[in-house]
Amino acid sequence: MKNLCGIDEAGRGPLAGPLVMAGVILSQPIEGLTDSKQLSERKRETLYETIQANGLYHIVIFDAQTIDEKGISHCLIDGLKAIMQTLQADRYLFDGHTTFGIPNLACQVKADRDIPEVSAASILAKVTRDRMMVEMAQEYPEYGFERHKGYGTKAHIEAIRKYGHSPIHRKSFKIKSLEQPTLF
Repeated sequence: MKNLCGIDEAGRGPLAGPLVMAGVILSQPIEGLTDSKQLSERKRETLYETIQANGLYHIVIFDAQTIDEKGISHCLIDGLKAIMQTLQADRYLFDGHTTFGIPNLACQVKADRDIPEVSAASILAKVTRDRMMVEMAQEYPEYGFERHKGYGTKAHIEAIRKYGHSPIHRKSFKIKSLEQPTLF
């Protein structure tokens, strides 16, 4: 039987915090796996431990500075390659619509919902990132990272307006509501 390495990411679109990617090869079936966004935080935390105990996995993290320097696509490519070099599988499947031209990598939209290995990767990536954002909230409490995890909520944008960018903000990500209008 061919083994599959499922790959997913968390944190592609936030204004702050890391991009976290995970690859998972399950050694046995796990009940309750689906897209991490469809699970409660409590269920994700429980499954996180179960996945780690019942499979091989590799997690790759890119901080905001690296995302600003390389760009999100290059980080995704580097993360995919790192996972594929670390976890030996017969097949690799990435959630989404592009393989970024990487050989031996397939992609599938909604794989995080439909394919257990990709669901597991989704959960590892999200829980890892969420835990990091809760830690960062202690260092930068004025931004409320523990609530919105760095995504562009109204409260987060208001905090940026009031306090400016923190060291974990992605400076290359433009926020239209904060841009100054051009005068002609």
